[in-house]
Parts: sequence; structure tokens; C-alpha cells
Amino acid sequence: MTKFRGWPEAAFDFYARLELDNTKTFWQANRAIYDEAVRAPFDALSDLVEGEYGRLRVFRPYRDVRFSKDKAPYKTAAGAVTEGEDGSIFYVQISAEGLFVGSGYYHMASDQLQRWRAAVDDDTSGSAIAKVVTELRKARFEIGAMDALKTAPRGYPRDHARVELLRMKGLTAGKSFPVARWMHTASAGERIVAAWSGCAPMNAWLARHVGPSTLPPPEPD
Repeated sequence: MTKFRGWPEAAFDFYARLELDNTKTFWQANRAIYDEAVRAPFDALSDLVEGEYGRLRVFRPYRDVRFSKDKAPYKTAAGAVTEGEDGSIFYVQISAEGLFVGSGYYHMASDQLQRWRAAVDDDTSGSAIAKVVTELRKARFEIGAMDALKTAPRGYPRDHARVELLRMKGLTAGKSFPVARWMHTASAGERIVAAWSGCAPMNAWLARHVGPSTLPPPEPD
């Protein structure tokens, strides 16, 4: 087990240069930097948080360009995710811009959306999550709308007191940090865990009123 010491400056520099030269030639010439400065710290971070949050799954660095006009082969950010038993997602990402840490329910399935909207509509539970969201914003969390509808969903009034929440198809909270020296140290792990911990009231509400989807997974193509 390697101790997590943050991501070195080389990791952020790697993505700054990749944005300018997103080619196989660049990637192959700098693959060792990705392995040592990007992937290895993610693996060390996974060891650090596994006991409380579970192991992180690091996303592949390659883009799926089959149906995209943009044929750039590599992602210009590296991210990893783990999921709690209650369905809460815990996400962390680095890029040339810095670090992003987020949590919540990212894309609710249809059964989750039904429970979400019913709970938001209810005066007691709805007022509770509205208060949680307000407190998160005061703590400088960014609230994710996740492909929000342009208006209230069918069956709910457009002037609903919590229409902003009703329009959401997921609820997340996150913090963005510009590149800073502490990201190159072990304190990066403390900042990440602190951000996830700050989302605990939101995730507790989601677990109680929405919970994981009980629908079967979609059939493979």
C-alpha cells in the first residue's frame, strides 16, 4: 500500500499539455507521467478512503469517439468514483484547472425520480431537503441540476414552492478547487474527505426518501 501524498505538479501539467496536443503521439511519449503522476495517486487515494467509502473505480483515460464529431482520443481530466450502499456516489476529478470533489445521486432512474418528486412535493420532507440545499450553498458547494427540466414535471404546478428541485433529475453537491500547493501533499486527501463529509446531510435525506433503484439493469445492446 502506497501512502497518498496528493498529485504532483506533473499531473496538472500533463493535462494542460494534453489539451494542446491530444494525440496518440503525445500520449505514448508521456504515458509514464500519467501512470506515475496521475494513476498512482488515485490508487493511493483509493487505499486511503476504502475503509469508509469503498474502493475507487478510476475511469479509463480513453474517449469513446465512435459517435462523436470530436475525435480527440483522450479525456482531458481523470476521475474516479465509488458508491455507498444507499446509492450515494462519491466522485473526485483532476484536470488542468485543478480538483473537483462531488457526491450525491447523479442520474436517477425512473423509480427514483418518482420517489424524489413525491418527497420534494411533501411539505415536511420537501422543506427539509430545501433547507439542506440552502446550507450547502452557504458552505460554497455547487448544486448540480443533472439535466434539469425547463419547467415543472407533469402533474406538478409551475409555481410550486420547490419547483427548482422538482425540475432536477438528480441531486449532487460538489466543490471546485483551482490548482494549489496543497494538492501536491497528503492534505489533498483530507480536503476530499471533508467535502464528501459535508454532503452527508444531503445523502442521508436521499437515502431515506429515494434510495437505490430497484429496477433491473437495462438489457445489453
